[in-house]
Amino acid sequence: MGEEASLARVAVTGSTGHLGGLVARLLADDGVPQRLLVRSPERAPDLPGAQVLQAAYGDRDAVERALEGVEVVLFVSATESVDRTDQHERFAEAAVRAGVRHVVYTSFQGAGPDASFTLARDHAATEEILRLSGMAWTFLRDSLYLDVLPAWVGDDGVLRGPAGDGAVAAVARADVARCAAAVLTDVLADPGTHGGRAYELTGREAITLDQATRTISDVTGRSARYHAETLHEAYTSRAVYGAPRWQVDAWVSTYTAIAEGALRHVSGDVERLTGREPMTLRDVLQAT
Repeated sequence: MGEEASLARVAVTGSTGHLGGLVARLLADDGVPQRLLVRSPERAPDLPGAQVLQAAYGDRDAVERALEGVEVVLFVSATESVDRTDQHERFAEAAVRAGVRHVVYTSFQGAGPDASFTLARDHAATEEILRLSGMAWTFLRDSLYLDVLPAWVGDDGVLRGPAGDGAVAAVARADVARCAAAVLTDVLADPGTHGGRAYELTGREAITLDQATRTISDVTGRSARYHAETLHEAYTSRAVYGAPRWQVDAWVSTYTAIAEGALRHVSGDVERLTGREPMTLRDVLQAT
């Protein structure tokens, strides 16, 4: 292991993705040495003070080697899969064996074993694994990303889903990244901070999908409107993708969670952690 990697007290996973990459860049900008744990090293960002190490979540031995000497790790949840919780458990076991003191995990708003959004149940299971691991933990329970709402609009300009007139306090990826970087640097400076805390990361307002499409149209000039599907329509319209049932359930339950009000709560945690008011959908669209 190189000298930079041996000096790094923080590790970041998921840096080849949107969120982990943003966090890694923020840490690099602040001059924080770090290790980037990735499955595909050729896709990792080239950042000053960063050592890239190949370690898939399910490879306990590789993760343990990569985390040796690390004090705090940002654990970005794995890609959605039927065995995601098992991958998370193996990663946690490796982190414990490596001597990691504190894990910061990207969870989901309203995570719980009976959550309406089915993937939030995976997050609840992972949270329990981390609680029992013996490591200090911090959970960043982010809402849906504002950044993905434009991608939900189809080629025909219609955003379809069974969300009714429910509202979602969606959050910008950039705000989640700033929160994660703030927590990591705080823990490095004072190991006693943020332990045993769960932060709910939301935008500054809850918006309906009708409001979202109106904003998308206004800012981008692209025609967009919302169609509130029935549950039957939602499953039928997604059947063409040939995805497994658990995946379709996850897609559809994203909208039903909105309809039920499970993602409507607006928290002040983003501003508390970063000192900045969260971005709106309009801010996100204007920044792209």
